[in-house]
Amino acid sequence: MITDETSIKQEKPELDLEKTKLKADEALAFCKAQNFNTDFCILIDMSLHSGVKRFLVYDFKKQEITNQYLVGHGCGDASWSADETKDNPTFSNVEDSHRTSLGKYKLGARGYSNWGVNTKYLMHGLEDSNSNAVKRIIVFHSWEKMSDEEVFPKGSPEGWGCPTISNNAFREIDPQLKASKKPVLMWIYN
Repeated sequence: MITDETSIKQEKPELDLEKTKLKADEALAFCKAQNFNTDFCILIDMSLHSGVKRFLVYDFKKQEITNQYLVGHGCGDASWSADETKDNPTFSNVEDSHRTSLGKYKLGARGYSNWGVNTKYLMHGLEDSNSNAVKRIIVFHSWEKMSDEEVFPKGSPEGWGCPTISNNAFREIDPQLKASKKPVLMWIYN
């Protein structure tokens, strides 16, 4: 039997720039109202497959994405560090759910991490959908299992709910976060 290869091959999802611009505009209004950093924010579009770059550093002044990285999400009931939910993650704010929580976060104190480059940022959930982030120990950190390059159709390794990026990506964004005089917004949406 001859199989049509094109019908089997999954099409690589692309970032919706119009959706991103709408989110960025809403993020800027939020940052102005809450006295957050109005130079940049972090947008994470969880509607995209985890094998494509869906972690966006958005520059409010230039009105453009300045950096894009892969980002992992929580595995939920699937296997830790596998990619079983790469194109259909589930989300939760419940302790021990091992799922990522959607919503806006204030990136908090920088501290030591056992993972990646040994640095993390606390994440303070600002909505009902992510209010347990601190209690759940959901933090922003790097992970040596994360790739610098897109891995689609494979997915990124899945952890217990923290947004994780590669060590190199973290080294790129960490100075920008450290230099910020005001809280930085991280918005995880689907």
